[in-house]
Amino acid sequence: MATRPGQKIDTDNDSELALLRRIAGQDRDAITELYRLYHPRLFRFNFRLTQSHGTADELVNDIMLIVWRTAGTFRGESRVSTWIFGIAYRQAMRRIRRQQITLSAGFDPDEFPAEELNNLENRDWVQHGLRALPTAQQLTVLLVFYAGMSYPEVAEVTECPVNTVKTRMFHARRKLRELLAESASPGLPADEAQHD
Repeated sequence: MATRPGQKIDTDNDSELALLRRIAGQDRDAITELYRLYHPRLFRFNFRLTQSHGTADELVNDIMLIVWRTAGTFRGESRVSTWIFGIAYRQAMRRIRRQQITLSAGFDPDEFPAEELNNLENRDWVQHGLRALPTAQQLTVLLVFYAGMSYPEVAEVTECPVNTVKTRMFHARRKLRELLAESASPGLPADEAQHD
């Protein structure tokens, strides 16, 4: 489910914090519960980057292993979700830097349930548009729209100023609008396509 910029995804930070404390004490039931809570969101985030179910699952497992090993270091200065997505962001960037994942992979219609195929053309356009963005802008868009984070949360996850996040979103939206205009009227310059 896509979210609007800054739209909060309902999570109970207090109960997640309690789970992290239990995980810090090596409680396997707690990590299983946290995994079930976060797998769908982390999987969507990683799948949108990699277009590979296997790689997305592998990244989720890597993220949750880091949570398991470092839960005791969480100081509670942010929401648990922000901390976990910070780990996800750093893992994704590490994979991208090592070129172990390719952000330019296309959609495979066979990977989608039949009821989702109606929206495949829109999904393909969005994915094409995202691939045209620089990596930092792609990840910012994914964190805002698909993980439901606010700009300050994205700034914390990406360890950059809020104004940098806003600038990345501004440029990403502008580029995506240009691509939409081009796809709406192929062969026309973007400014003419917008006036039709």
